[in-house]
Amino acid sequence: MFVRHISDTVLSAAGQNPVVTIMGPRQSGKTTLCRALFPDHDYRSLEAPDVRLQALEDPRGFLASANPMIIDEVQRAPDLLSYIQVLVDEDCRPGRFILTGSQNLLLMESVSQTLAGRVALLNLLPLSIAELLAREPFDPAKALRSAPDASLAANVNRWDTLFAGFYPRIHDRGLSPREWLGDYFRTYVERDLREVMQVSDLRAFEDFVRLAAASTARELNLSRLASDVGVGQQTARRWLNALEISYLAVTLPPHFANFRKRLRKRPRLHFLDTGLICYLLDIPDAETLARHPLRGAIFESFVASELFKSFANRRKKAPLYTWRDTSGHEIDILIDLGQRLIPVEVKSGETVAPDAMRNLAWWAALPGNPNQHGFLVHGGTRSFRHKNFAVLPWRLS
Repeated sequence: MFVRHISDTVLSAAGQNPVVTIMGPRQSGKTTLCRALFPDHDYRSLEAPDVRLQALEDPRGFLASANPMIIDEVQRAPDLLSYIQVLVDEDCRPGRFILTGSQNLLLMESVSQTLAGRVALLNLLPLSIAELLAREPFDPAKALRSAPDASLAANVNRWDTLFAGFYPRIHDRGLSPREWLGDYFRTYVERDLREVMQVSDLRAFEDFVRLAAASTARELNLSRLASDVGVGQQTARRWLNALEISYLAVTLPPHFANFRKRLRKRPRLHFLDTGLICYLLDIPDAETLARHPLRGAIFESFVASELFKSFANRRKKAPLYTWRDTSGHEIDILIDLGQRLIPVEVKSGETVAPDAMRNLAWWAALPGNPNQHGFLVHGGTRSFRHKNFAVLPWRLS
């Protein structure tokens, strides 16, 4: 079992709130985490038909336990939330209910409305590279102050790791990534989408997802995606929303710090698991990935995902943006920490070329820009500082 960096955050939330809700994609490790952190809680999974039937038909009886409870996949019986509200209003012991769910927006809206003021909301994504390698969690602000110790280099192949992706079960059980991810995606499309988003044309939706995966780390052109699949733009927007609700993809909005520049206004799309990207693009193995024309984009999405996880594990909204002006200058990922902006440049090559920091240097030199620090993540194992910039290895630690 992997040590999850969100563990202390979950325990802290459970010590202060009667209800803790952990959301995330299927198979991200929510159940394993909850049962490890709360071994004395009664456990109920609403994936089991008989348990779900009891929750739907007799919610009071289902919740009638003297012990605190873990309720898995609570979105399968959303009416339970109103009954939980009544119970915690009567007895607001911290950590009384630990809920998990796999649909982001739908569950979050239900929980936020019904349990406002009583619940802590957290997101658990698949493993980070630091969790996989049993390293300390990555902190972007800390990375600016001190580059990682090069002696921490792990004997891990970058392309093998990205090809496998970061779902815990693949690594726990030594499973074939392609086979497991194929089953995972079919389950997602055939069950979750049919039930939750009422997608009727599953073949067209699958085509949309594969084309979207081919656009990872690029500006999102929804009208082109819709046209390529043969659906309306409104349908394409709804399907993109489905990917975000299910934690399969995120869009980084454009940041509007203009520094007297005209900016592009399109968001950038990132799929959150590189193994799933490889499956969707029909990349058969790590060797093919290492020479694939989209390897740079897949590597950039890996870095975006790692940043996303680093904030989620601390119960913070990921302040990640994209930045590009109309002249073609761009910053791959921009982190907005409120008091400062941190530009992130991503290069998939193992060698840091002399011009690799051209965009970072250009950004720092913009008139009126007080943000002089940033970092570059590259595909090699070296870490060092270059002027105001930290150069980080692909492992980020």
